[in-house]
Amino acid sequence: MTNEEYQKLIKTAVPPSPKGKNVLKAFVSGGLICTLGQALKEAYQMWGASEETAGTLVSLSLIVLTALFTGLGVFDKLARHAGAGTIVPITGFANAVASPAMEFKSEGHVLGTAAQMFSIAGPVIVYGTAAASLYGLIHYLLIRVGG
Repeated sequence: MTNEEYQKLIKTAVPPSPKGKNVLKAFVSGGLICTLGQALKEAYQMWGASEETAGTLVSLSLIVLTALFTGLGVFDKLARHAGAGTIVPITGFANAVASPAMEFKSEGHVLGTAAQMFSIAGPVIVYGTAAASLYGLIHYLLIRVGG
């Protein structure tokens, strides 16, 4: 089968995606996740945490909730309906770490869960760190040369 034949087959087999509806779902669901984060932050501050500590606690809470919901199979159902809205950076990252860990748990703790945990998130960490380092180097050089 040629590439062109394959592309024709895909177009006949896969219905077109309702882009407007998907964008709206992503916007609303992402907004709800961010609203939850803001509500948690205000609650932590009301309970006596500083703004910086409350921000850290919100990040931790969203990671734990996402990992828990991933393990219970709830996050996948939510993501199926919410689409890209669930890729709010911290929840998407937590899901990307927890999903492979759950999938490969039958292969054992070391060779399954631990070895596969970062199979999806690993490249994000590597390239994110590399991009941040490169940006920092360029910024440093521009300040050093320019200043």
